[in-house]
Order: sequence, then structure tokens, then C-alpha cells
Amino acid sequence: MSAVPAIDVRDLSKTYEVPVREGGLAAALKSLVHRQTRQVEAVKEINFEVAPGEIVGFLGPNGAGKTTTLKMLSGLLYPSGGQCRVLGFEPFKRQRDYLRQITLVMGNRNQLIWDIPVLDSFERNRAIYRIERTAYQRTVDELTELLALGPFLDKPVRNLSLGERMKCEVAVALLHKPQILFLDEPTIGLDVTMQRRIRSFLAEYNQRYGATVLLTSHYMADVEALCKRVVVIHHGQLLFDGLLSELVERFSPHKTIVVELENEGSDLSVYGEVVEGAEGRVSLRVPKAETAQVTGRLLSEQAVLDLTVEDPPIEDVIEQVFADV
Repeated sequence: MSAVPAIDVRDLSKTYEVPVREGGLAAALKSLVHRQTRQVEAVKEINFEVAPGEIVGFLGPNGAGKTTTLKMLSGLLYPSGGQCRVLGFEPFKRQRDYLRQITLVMGNRNQLIWDIPVLDSFERNRAIYRIERTAYQRTVDELTELLALGPFLDKPVRNLSLGERMKCEVAVALLHKPQILFLDEPTIGLDVTMQRRIRSFLAEYNQRYGATVLLTSHYMADVEALCKRVVVIHHGQLLFDGLLSELVERFSPHKTIVVELENEGSDLSVYGEVVEGAEGRVSLRVPKAETAQVTGRLLSEQAVLDLTVEDPPIEDVIEQVFADV
């Protein structure tokens, strides 16, 4: 971890005051003069650091506090407790020098203006960030090439498909070449091909500019492709902070052996739990400690054409994390 982290979160908390009342007219009238509320702790004293240039997956189920945390880090929400510093700035002060160095991309929110061509929205952001014309044009050309935006730039946003619009949303968020990217579900709703293109672009942007990325996603392929390290939260509390490989090691006590047999129909249940089997190809779930022994038995006792040992899908690991809470 760098001596001076790009993102430094210390005991960060956010509590909302939420109005509550019973149903019915009488309760509605009573609430006009005597409003009742309850405290909801969205984020509870979390701590983590992100080094400059690092891409970190920020994981958790719906309602875990991920988006609330990103909004505090980007300055949209004021913390209820603790502190956070990004590039040495306190985000909630929303200083111009800070805002020029960050961006927040939310997969379910639009930055582009619906009824005008994409380029006009780009031009608006150029004016907001006071980007010099030559530098702006160079960046637009670069982003257009990396994201293959050429056919879309002169179209109104409302005429774009979801995948086309999302690529343009990512581009407009990066026109000012931010050093910190807060990405909240940037590939949500996109098909597999478009997800892959967005991931490739983000990896290229990170390598080219050394940008720091904090990424939330329900698509585990995003996390596996981009993040060596993950931070996992649940009910606003930190559950895990470490390498993705360590998460798999800690929360998955099994490995999967995929074996292709010369003789179809062989019963392999004596070797482990059969989780899938079709056309001579069988997947077995076995305890990690027994993997070598089971593999040896299969090779010596069965007519094996092919055999591989795999870690479980990361989706299964994350599910196990929250099942243990």
C-alpha cells in the first residue's frame, strides 16, 4: 500500500433518519403533527485504503452500503461520522480542484442529455470543466477510437441502444481525464459482448493514465477481469479486504474437478459430489484437502481423456461469504 493512499477511509459512517408510520388515514393525519422517525445505519465505521493506480472491487448485496459509500467519497453525501480523504481532499467540501480529478459513473443514471446529439453533451462537459479546445479534441478522438463511438456521436441520445448509450456515458465522464474513477455498476443491463468492451476499455484507461478505480458490480466477470483486490461489505460493515484469490481461499472449502471419460455413464459419485454431468464430461465438487488424492484415484481407476482442477465460480464464493454472516 502506498505511503500516501489515493483513497483513505477511516471509521466512515452514514446514518439516515427515515420517517415511519402505520397505514391508514388516522395515522397519516397524526404524522402531520407528530412525525416519527427511525435511524438507519447505511454505513458503519468502515476502514480501507486504495493506492494510486489500483483497481479495487467494492462488493456487497443490494442495500449493503456500496452506493452510499461512493456518494460520500465523491462529495454527494456528507458523512455522519468518521472521515475520508481522496487525493488529499475532503470530498464533502466539493472543491473545484477536487471535482476536476474525479468522476462518478452510475449505470442507472444519465449524464448525457436525452434529446440532443452526444457530441453536444460532450461540449457541455468541456465547458463545465473548462477543458482547453485542443486538449478536448484530442481526448474525444482518443475515446472515440478506444470505445468505437464514431457512429453514435451525431445521434440524439434517445436514439441509442442501452449498450451504445453506456459507452457514451463512460466517455463523457472521462473527458476531463480524472485520476479517480468511482464506478457504480457501469455494465448493468449490457450484453456480454458490450460488458467485455467496457472492461477492456477501463483496463486500458487505468494502464494509460494510472487512474485509481473503485468498482461496484453484480457481474463477477467485471471483478475477475479488472480487480486483484476486493473490499466486501454487508449491512454497512466491512467483511473482507484483501486479494480476490484470498477471498476464494478463505470462503470456498472446495475445488471442482472436471473430468472427461472414455466410457460415458460411469458413476463417479464415490469420488465426490457430482454437480454436473453430460456426454461423458462430469464436474465433481471435492474438499480442497482431498483434491490431490481424488485426482490420483480418478487417473488410476478411470479411463480419463481429460481432467482439470478449477476454483469455484466467484459468484459462488460471494454467495458463501454472505451465507456465513
